[in-house]
Amino acid sequence: MKVFPDKLEPALAKSLPPVVIVAGDEPLQHREACDAVRASARQAGIEEREVLHVEANFAWGRLTEASASLSLFASRKLIELRLGNGKPGQEGAKELREYAEGMADSDNVLLVAAGKLDYREQKSAWFKALDKAGLFVPVWPVDVSRLHFWLRDRASHHGLNLDLDAARLLGERTEGNLLAADQELQKLALLSPPGARIAPQQVAGGVEDSARFDVFTLMDACLKGERARVSRIMTGLRGEGVEPPIVLWALTRELRLLLSLHQHLDQGQSLEHACKAQKPPIFDKRRPAYQQALKRLPMKRLHKLLLFAQRLDLAIKGAGTIPLWEGLHDLALTLAGGRGLLAESPHSYRVG
Repeated sequence: MKVFPDKLEPALAKSLPPVVIVAGDEPLQHREACDAVRASARQAGIEEREVLHVEANFAWGRLTEASASLSLFASRKLIELRLGNGKPGQEGAKELREYAEGMADSDNVLLVAAGKLDYREQKSAWFKALDKAGLFVPVWPVDVSRLHFWLRDRASHHGLNLDLDAARLLGERTEGNLLAADQELQKLALLSPPGARIAPQQVAGGVEDSARFDVFTLMDACLKGERARVSRIMTGLRGEGVEPPIVLWALTRELRLLLSLHQHLDQGQSLEHACKAQKPPIFDKRRPAYQQALKRLPMKRLHKLLLFAQRLDLAIKGAGTIPLWEGLHDLALTLAGGRGLLAESPHSYRVG
């Protein structure tokens, strides 16, 4: 059963399931979800804990051994299986499925800590077997549109009353880095009396810019037409040393995807069908962003942008004269609905 991080503690308070899968790539919520399972296990009287790190050549029989071995001091144990960003493979999938089938004979609790599991893994037999028996906690980054609300609620846990404008400013300076955001809230709590109201001026004067971005965050901003955010993300990616080919790959991928969606729609298909026809499919949560982009970018403009992307590719390979980061910024900004410095013709480029 799927349970989101903010609902995990109440779910665990009702009953501790025999298995909990915590999966995702947001460190703060991932850590706190695992901590909540450990705390619930201790409250249930489980004092023994065994940690299995799944690395290359991991012996999956260790999971069966851990489950079957009895302790001199405890009848139950918490088994932590740390998958990281890896996948179980055929052997691991078989062991996990068999573990799920044999859980009726065990009083142990299995905590599977994993990175992001894509839709294929979530449809696998091993995942379905474990999910059916327990809880699945998907850990996703907080959407930028509600980040300030998340920060305001988080501030209350630290005894602070965070002004909504202050929360927005803190969100801009820590986007994509909830660990840094929480650390800044802890620092503000140390410097302020309990229940203090935090204004934007305090955030501006005491919080450094520690936002972290990746190309997937950039694509989300481009599709939604958030031009100011696109510029901020591009600056962040360049400052973090992200290689231009990675940025160009992400932008080109979205251009081709939008062209494919246009083609399906021109054939009389619905947006839902067009999104499902993509590989991988575009899920419901992301469809509104693509719908916005499709209305904003006709096929003719997308073809021009794709031609410009090809010129950027030549520049990356040393066969062109376009300034790379300026060109990538223009491509991203135009994808978001801006004009930037990108000329109407993909065969010309000027700066200034």
